[in-house]
Amino acid sequence: MSEASIDDVDRAILYALQEDARDMSSGDIAERTGTSDSTVRKRIQRLESAGVIKGYSAEVNYQQSGYPLRMLLFCTASIPRRGEIIDEILDIDGVVSVQELVTGEQNLLVTAVGESDDDITPVAQELLEMELTVADEVLVRSHETTPFGELNSTDDV
Repeated sequence: MSEASIDDVDRAILYALQEDARDMSSGDIAERTGTSDSTVRKRIQRLESAGVIKGYSAEVNYQQSGYPLRMLLFCTASIPRRGEIIDEILDIDGVVSVQELVTGEQNLLVTAVGESDDDITPVAQELLEMELTVADEVLVRSHETTPFGELNSTDDV
């Protein structure tokens, strides 16, 4: 599915699911988009099949769940390996996300959570054992997200 094949209805569906996928029914989305419930369900299925919607997950407040430390580790991997090792990095206990960066010397951003420094230090050690350079570590106080505004095209639908 190319970007050109995503229309305003698809964008509105994606925005609604980003707002609250758990409690947003296809009927609610249909009402917003001026389409039918079955149209919304079919479009969601098409977006899932095309990989536009990768999945659904809970947004966990790690601090409230007993893991107050969120550490960003900026790493450098050899360019040929950086994409190949993402799954291996995600298997490290405490790692919750990996982002592949395409500019700058650091080309991987690893996010790890833990109760204390003793939880984060082994993550950094495992990254070093994978022949990555950990260039910087940043402790995060808070992390908030919002749906991508460009997908909010309900006014245009």
